Amino acid sequence: MKTPERTHSQIFHQFFDHWLVELGTSLEQLVSAANNHHNKSNDDSNLRQLIYESVKHYEEYYKAKADGAKGDVMAMFRPPWLTSLEDAFLWIAGWRPTTAIHLLYSKSGLQLEARLDESVPVLLTTGDLGDLSLNQINRVDELQKKTIRAERAITEKMASLQESAADTCMVDLSSTASEILRKNNDGDGEIEESVRTLNSLLESKEDKLEEVLHMADGLRMETLKSVVEILTPLQAVHFLIAAADQQ
Repeated sequence: MKTPERTHSQIFHQFFDHWLVELGTSLEQLVSAANNHHNKSNDDSNLRQLIYESVKHYEEYYKAKADGAKGDVMAMFRPPWLTSLEDAFLWIAGWRPTTAIHLLYSKSGLQLEARLDESVPVLLTTGDLGDLSLNQINRVDELQKKTIRAERAITEKMASLQESAADTCMVDLSSTASEILRKNNDGDGEIEESVRTLNSLLESKEDKLEEVLHMADGLRMETLKSVVEILTPLQAVHFLIAAADQQ
């Protein structure tokens, strides 16, 4: 008996499961590095290597996602590998880029609060996200404004594409319905033809849908890298730990 071919969605789903396992391994390494860090140049070198590998891991995810979208872009917009909660907060087939910045601020506040609860003097730096400098905060603020503008542009492009597809479909349905009434028959053939036409119209939109997906994923990756670049190696490790915990 011939084994049925796997769909692009199934292939990506399998990749995603494997990717999550590797993410767990990366998370363990990051946590270990953060807990055992010493203020030495060789330690920073080790941290930078872990950061590089962690960021590369996310890049591999988006490359695989782009490959999957070429075969079935609609599957990327209704991912069966996400939980119901994740699906509810989905923004163009993924997490909203500004979420990375919100996560940074949240983790920074939590680490600073933990230091105060432990009666650690505020002036005593620990090198984690509770030690963001004024310059770093200003850079993150500028990044947030830039990212919000980019998000809005992509959201508007997506909305325009959805409206275009909906308008085209409604015109076609209206035309078919009128033809059925004019001929005064049951319209089964016309309805079937209408469904085929609608499917064809939707397929014609897939290239543009794939383009919007690439824009959204590109912004997600760009925002992640920009946050990491603003931070010190140890801070970046703490941020990547928080990011991995969200998966």
